[in-house]
Amino acid sequence: MPLEFALTALPFAVAFVVSLLFGPGVIDMLKRRRIGQTIQADGPESHKPKAGTPTMGGLIIIAGVLVGALVTALALDSLGLSIAPETGIGRDLLPVIILAVAYGLLGMIDDYLTIHPINGVRGIASKPKAAVQILIAVAFVMWLAIAKPTGFMPLLSVAGVPILSGWLYWIFAVVFIAGMANFVNITDGLDGLVAGLTAIAALTFVVSTIMIPGTGAAADLTIYGLMSAISGACVAFLWFNANPAKVFMGDTGALAIGAALPAVAILTHREILLIIIGMVFILDGLSTALQWAVFKYTRIRTGTGRRVFKKSPVHHHFEMSGWPEQTVVVRFWVTGIVAALVAFSGAAFRIW
Repeated sequence: MPLEFALTALPFAVAFVVSLLFGPGVIDMLKRRRIGQTIQADGPESHKPKAGTPTMGGLIIIAGVLVGALVTALALDSLGLSIAPETGIGRDLLPVIILAVAYGLLGMIDDYLTIHPINGVRGIASKPKAAVQILIAVAFVMWLAIAKPTGFMPLLSVAGVPILSGWLYWIFAVVFIAGMANFVNITDGLDGLVAGLTAIAALTFVVSTIMIPGTGAAADLTIYGLMSAISGACVAFLWFNANPAKVFMGDTGALAIGAALPAVAILTHREILLIIIGMVFILDGLSTALQWAVFKYTRIRTGTGRRVFKKSPVHHHFEMSGWPEQTVVVRFWVTGIVAALVAFSGAAFRIW
């Protein structure tokens, strides 16, 4: 029981309290610096009043996560608890935090430049932004391959059957980190949507791993505490981000948590588990890719681009089809819960 508490309730509670207390100060600071959200002209009409709402609120989440993870590491160290003592306390945690903070800093720069453009250019261009994300992910994967204290087996399997190994796995790991970060970022378009889905996904991941031991790979326990802290911080963020939102997480928060989730899944070899848990993120992100591909293809073939959805990502399609924003959010949360239950069931039967 002390171990389960230290890895779930403690970091969740600490991150929740820190983010809840930190939130008002961050929101006031963002307002003073006039860091307000810009709204796309072709977006849903209901989003127009949101223009000027403070963004970069991911700082609230990051603060809670960092403190929650630190308290977890100290608690585990003082209790002498570990299911993988050979890894050492905190040795896996620091690289994941560096990865998440690096993605968060990239998102922060993009958020700031979107609001305060330089020479009329808003944000970071998509290609340089993608290139930096890939480089950061490659650096993390290089640490896995070269510097991880106990070594790392580059192997992806389902139900004990190997699917990817060797250099193919390393490519998958880079794409998984960068891709998931962008999927989470793309999904961040409605009040409370990403915060709620992330809270569900992170907590389900921890519970699945702790309650069903013997699957995955041995890893530093503090990274499970990190996932619980992400969940707690996101629940606290909902206090400010629930409709009508007082603050948006922006790329600052979405990229940071979007990179941390797959990094922990890779470290523990629970990649498929996270893919199932995060299916809403993936489908929402892929809807944008599908929209772009169909539009490009039909424009080349017919001279007129056609669209699959009224607007991508698909959560905007539902909005423009008449669903109120809160309805879309709650139904996506429900879908996220169903995905989490499927993922937990599969983990119980050792499928992933």
